[in-house]
Amino acid sequence: MEKRTENSDWRRQVLRWYQFFLMWSTIEAQIRYIIPEELSIGSVVGNTAKDLGLGISEISERKLRIASEGKQYFSVDLGKGELIVSERIDRETLCGQSASCLLPLEVVIENPLQLHRVEVDIRDINDNYPQFQSKERTLKIAESTAPGMRFPLESAQDPDVGNNSLRSYTISKDACFSLKVKDLQDGRKLPELVLEKSLDREKQAVHQLLLTAIDGGNPVRSGTSQITVIVLDNNDNNPVFEKNQYRVTIDENSPVGTPVIKLEARDLDEGANGEILYSFGDHTEDLVYSLFEIDSNTGEVFLKGELDFENTASYTIAITAKDKGTPEMEGHCSVQIDIADMNDNPPEIILTSQPSPVRENAPSGTVIALIRARDLDSGDNGRVTLRVPPDSPFILQPSISDHYALVTNSVLDRESFPEFNVEIIATDSGSPSLSTKQTIPVTILDVNDNPPRFKHSSYNVYLTENNSPGTILCSVFASDPDLGENAKISYSILDSKVQDLSVSSYVYINSDNGSIYSMHSFDYEKLKVFQIQVEAKDHGSPSLSSNATVHVFILDQNDNAPAVIYPSAIMGSVSHQKMPRSAKAGHLVTKVTAVDADSGHNALISYKVVEATDASLLGVNLYTGEVRTKRAVSEHDESSQRLLIEIKDNGEPVQSTTVTVGILLEDGIHEPISDFRQKAQEPGKKSNKITFYLIISLASVSAVSFVTFVILAVKCVRHSRRGPCCCMRRADSDGYENPNRNLQIQLNTDGPIKYVEVLGGDMSQSQSFRSCFSPVSEFSDFTFVKPSSTTDFKEMINVIDASLPDSAWTFEGQQVRIW
Repeated sequence: MEKRTENSDWRRQVLRWYQFFLMWSTIEAQIRYIIPEELSIGSVVGNTAKDLGLGISEISERKLRIASEGKQYFSVDLGKGELIVSERIDRETLCGQSASCLLPLEVVIENPLQLHRVEVDIRDINDNYPQFQSKERTLKIAESTAPGMRFPLESAQDPDVGNNSLRSYTISKDACFSLKVKDLQDGRKLPELVLEKSLDREKQAVHQLLLTAIDGGNPVRSGTSQITVIVLDNNDNNPVFEKNQYRVTIDENSPVGTPVIKLEARDLDEGANGEILYSFGDHTEDLVYSLFEIDSNTGEVFLKGELDFENTASYTIAITAKDKGTPEMEGHCSVQIDIADMNDNPPEIILTSQPSPVRENAPSGTVIALIRARDLDSGDNGRVTLRVPPDSPFILQPSISDHYALVTNSVLDRESFPEFNVEIIATDSGSPSLSTKQTIPVTILDVNDNPPRFKHSSYNVYLTENNSPGTILCSVFASDPDLGENAKISYSILDSKVQDLSVSSYVYINSDNGSIYSMHSFDYEKLKVFQIQVEAKDHGSPSLSSNATVHVFILDQNDNAPAVIYPSAIMGSVSHQKMPRSAKAGHLVTKVTAVDADSGHNALISYKVVEATDASLLGVNLYTGEVRTKRAVSEHDESSQRLLIEIKDNGEPVQSTTVTVGILLEDGIHEPISDFRQKAQEPGKKSNKITFYLIISLASVSAVSFVTFVILAVKCVRHSRRGPCCCMRRADSDGYENPNRNLQIQLNTDGPIKYVEVLGGDMSQSQSFRSCFSPVSEFSDFTFVKPSSTTDFKEMINVIDASLPDSAWTFEGQQVRIW
């Protein structure tokens, strides 16, 4: 029983390999080697690298390897590129009785990924002896058996093929018997013992014969079986089948109990000698017993187990018919049962190589993986088609046999789809068809194809002046959808000029987080606004970048005390101011003028007398700074009057300064200062001289303004020929568009000093030309000054003492700007 099991397992394995190689035999290999079986391990088959056109250095670089499934009989010497034997090769185990034994190999090389087919033709050597399954056999032959009767003997088995396979049989000499060899349809040779003459049990009851099987190898190998013939008496008719060989076909999915064939033998004897019992032959394999059974009385064969075409496609069963005579007589036939394949195996999807990650800028047609389809069924049932969903950015390109290459079919974008799960669908051509799905993950590698993007293209930052150095102005942020170094961002400030200095001397940016810090304290009176160009650059190769503009607006603080313009410090207290004792109440004595370098509410100025020789005599206007008499001068008033006037701004905290005004009371002096408001009430008393000087003053202001405008207009025309027009910017509250070029003409009468101011050039360092008039100048004297900044007004302006009534100024508080 154990021998029968081993024999059936060996045959199943041989049949599997035979079907596998039969499938591959239809495909032409790229390279074929021929070797004999049983080569020692380490034997060289051929130089595969050389045959594939690979150099020695490419063998390791391109990872030359064998990717075939199952037992690896061969390996590649990575040093020489030679294909060597790594396992014992037994052709009989691999291919059984097949005349051709081709061992297919899949050779894979990478960079680029390629698949090559190599076939190794295993040639048979005469390494097996013909063997009989049983070394002894006993035949019972009735003496009444007629000469010419044939008795089938056991066939010997020789795993070798070709000339090395079984060629002939011989039998030892016996006068009553001879040997005939019958060629069966399946190619086997069946030895038959032929009775040459009638047996006589009384002369010789037992005949000993030696059956020898001989192969065609060199040297010749043989095997023997001892045949013992026992001569029986009486029952001289054997059961006889209508055919010596029967052939039927049954579906592999047939249920248990399905009838396969019904056999019938006839025996001419009567009674017990003619009653026949059917059975399987003595040497029937266990596999047959597990799948089939025979009714001993009717000769009908039934299916006992489940068939599998993929394991065994055909079975040959020896059937024996014995009568019940004495001695028993028997007849023989064989039944070949062919299994009809059914589509009961779904197709398989096999990855010949693992999928490679692909860069998102990979061109269409880039190979991702090599795939093979396989179906254990045969014919249309085993014909497999692979496909991917139509909306996939990948396609399958057929390669050799059932091999496919998974390649890209469109542009990939890692930011949209960082990974794909490609669904491969395999469908066979059976009816009904079966299909299999397998998901292949494909990772998309990032390339630097996205520049950093700021959240805003421009930023507005408001910073109070006198800030502490190191104060953070703002933080800009840019994002990059790439990965790794491609998404790592560094921030920097592009070089530009602010007040003829590099902007990097004003601010510093943290290259890692985009935080911008001040390098020093800012002064609103020197710099009101400037801009920073921030660049965000990633670390990709090549790197990509984008820019954003940061507008920094300096906000004013009340950090400047009012500066006294008149009387100026260089003039001392106004001791030369004289006032007649005949002055009435409301008489204009003088006018104190101050300015504040701050802006807005911080620059609003008020005047207040804090000390006076006689507080009832003189007072100062809270807003204009005019010093007037509160009452008429009396003879008892002191001739020298002193006023201490405090000048305060409207800021928080309040800044203030003081000025001392000295006034002399004299009799009979000429009054250079006239109260025009009083004289205007007296018809016919206007001084023609004052009117004349007033006209000259107004004409002078107009002339200066006109000349200044003409000069700057000419400059604008000249600049417009070489570049952009030098037209002026709007007020600071309107924003700034061109901070480097501006022109302002201001007619300012906020205080007692009336002046025309022309501003031009850099916004942060405007050049001022002012025509200044004393508040009560009867002679309209003026001078030009050019300050270096807007803070020190005491050193900038030289005021000529004169008198001019306020009513002469008809444009007080006006400001004119030319664009």
